[in-house]
Amino acid sequence: MWLRKSDLHHPKLVTIVALAMGVVTVAGAQNAPPTPAPISLSEAIRRAQSNEPIFAASVATQKISTIDSYLAKAALLPSVTYHNQMLYTQPNGQTNQGGQGGTQAAPIFIANNAVHEYVSQASIDETIGLKQFADAQVASANAARASAELEISRRGLVFAVVNLYYQIAATERKRSLLVEALQEAASFTDLTQKREAARDVAHADVVKAQLQQQLRQRELSDADVAVIKARLELAVLLFPDPRTPYSTEPSGTAPTLPTREEVNRLASANSPEIRSALAEMQAGNAAVTSAKAAYLPDLAFNFSYGIDAPQFAKNGPDGTKNLGYSIGATLDIPVWDWLSTQKRVKQSEIQREVDKVNLTATQRRLIATLEEAYVEAAALQNQLDLLEQSARTAEESLRLTKLRYAAGESTALEVVDAQNSYLSTETSQTDGIARFQLALAGLQLLTGTL
Repeated sequence: MWLRKSDLHHPKLVTIVALAMGVVTVAGAQNAPPTPAPISLSEAIRRAQSNEPIFAASVATQKISTIDSYLAKAALLPSVTYHNQMLYTQPNGQTNQGGQGGTQAAPIFIANNAVHEYVSQASIDETIGLKQFADAQVASANAARASAELEISRRGLVFAVVNLYYQIAATERKRSLLVEALQEAASFTDLTQKREAARDVAHADVVKAQLQQQLRQRELSDADVAVIKARLELAVLLFPDPRTPYSTEPSGTAPTLPTREEVNRLASANSPEIRSALAEMQAGNAAVTSAKAAYLPDLAFNFSYGIDAPQFAKNGPDGTKNLGYSIGATLDIPVWDWLSTQKRVKQSEIQREVDKVNLTATQRRLIATLEEAYVEAAALQNQLDLLEQSARTAEESLRLTKLRYAAGESTALEVVDAQNSYLSTETSQTDGIARFQLALAGLQLLTGTL
């Protein structure tokens, strides 16, 4: 007899299903190992983010870009160094007048000031130019783009985890349907054999029923493999050993599909693709400014405080002060560089035009993606009720066909056709639920709510 959905919780059927899944031993259900705690979808996403290498690379890129932005901004501030040096120069045998000590031995190298020279100075340097500020803007824009790319990578990983998570539920549901179908096929085979023994039907009915039973056995074997493969694919993202046993939570009731206006509003405000394209555009504008800055002069300041004297002391032998400061300012004005700056400006402007095209293309793609995703999700939601009605109709058709066959009013071929129809509608309903859940998750990712 065909099993109804309410029979899935019958203790004997649960034991049969567990035996087929390898959960309990043939010796008895009392030897079953404890079922692992189910992993929620949020926990699966968290584990995947810790183990997936591409996402880890995106996280590293974002952190590196943030540090690059900090370094570019730090370069705008004065730098401080403490310089210490002792210089000895061979004397040339003569003396000269100068320095803090009066007459002193002259060094052999005219570029040096004395035979003994000690330098111990704190130096503060600062360079002011448009290029430095433009480079900091480029680094900030690149950091914002890396953050947006990280969110894109996160959403891609989440979608992959959601897909695998729902795929496990769908494959396990299909397998349970095939367990029911196999039981039904075995029951029908037994019925045809009994009726053949009573000379109510021909042997052809038995053959047809046996073929149907063998088909269900093969399909169940394939379903076992599909379940194992689906669980392994997700386990690769969750555990160090993909063979680690785990279970998933029931899918539950799918949330309500949001309105189109709400989806458009959230997606436009939370789209990482748009943020990435905008950041790339900002980086392009700053790169053009940085290239044009080479036409302008740079102003550099230097302040040094310390000693630069023949003695490593605050005062010389005659009481002269060695400790002091110096201030310098340098203005470098570009004059001619063989049009190199002009070519760099042209390069940056060409890249900026590409960034503009990329921004508009990203905006168009977002609009199209939103429209496609919403239309698909709405259509799948409308199909759920139809799939449920089809499953109930096919179940009733099978029940009536079985009754008619038992009364000798239908053929075995009609029973087999009704069995196939019921299994097909139940499978389609399972696929429809999984597709709707995945489409809804895609909309949630586009709106930034998942």
